[in-house]
Amino acid sequence: MRRTIAALGAVLLGTTALAPSAPRAILAGSVSGTVTFTGTPPKMKPIDMAKEPSCAKQHATPVETETVVTGPNDALGFVVVYVSAGDMGTAATQAVKFDQHGCQYLPHIQAMHTGQPLEITNSDQTSHNIHPLPSKNPEWNKSQPPGAPPIETKYDNAEFVPVKCNVHPWMHGYFAVLNTGHFAITGSDGSYTITGLPPGKYTLTAWQEKFGTQTADITITGSETAKANFVFKATPY
Repeated sequence: MRRTIAALGAVLLGTTALAPSAPRAILAGSVSGTVTFTGTPPKMKPIDMAKEPSCAKQHATPVETETVVTGPNDALGFVVVYVSAGDMGTAATQAVKFDQHGCQYLPHIQAMHTGQPLEITNSDQTSHNIHPLPSKNPEWNKSQPPGAPPIETKYDNAEFVPVKCNVHPWMHGYFAVLNTGHFAITGSDGSYTITGLPPGKYTLTAWQEKFGTQTADITITGSETAKANFVFKATPY
């Protein structure tokens, strides 16, 4: 019986040929929860876009300001939840997007790692003037007419950067520049999930643009999902 050279070599060495072992999986857990409020949140005002008809016609009903976005069961939307102590994770290289559509910033809050590329686009038929107002990064103010290429930028220092449009005063948003790749932003149901957390101890911070911050400590031991809920005290003013 003929044998292959590899098989014959294994017999001569008194061994059997084995397939290479697969790399060991690295355990990673996650944390999830909800962000809610108690009290009475401020009532958001409808935005009058009559001075910009090309944007007004994109909304069947007037849109409201987004400083405080609430949902069912006292949920809070647009809350940034992130790891503020513990494993920060690696910086992302894929660009995040920030669009101007219907004279609104989409999304209202865009989170990113420090140094992560940011692309700002204009999907409207009118010009915008993007004016971020950082305190720890260089300030700039750029016009972006319809059809213009994306504005490409990044931020090297962590902070929450307010953004406004000098043409349309009702347009407001935020860049959440973080020293971590572990973050999430709550939806209208107030829920969030942060994945890819190696075993360790972490501090989570939840940030809401009007109500401030809250923190919670969690421990990840394996591939489990920890729970951390946050409750903000809302005031109507």
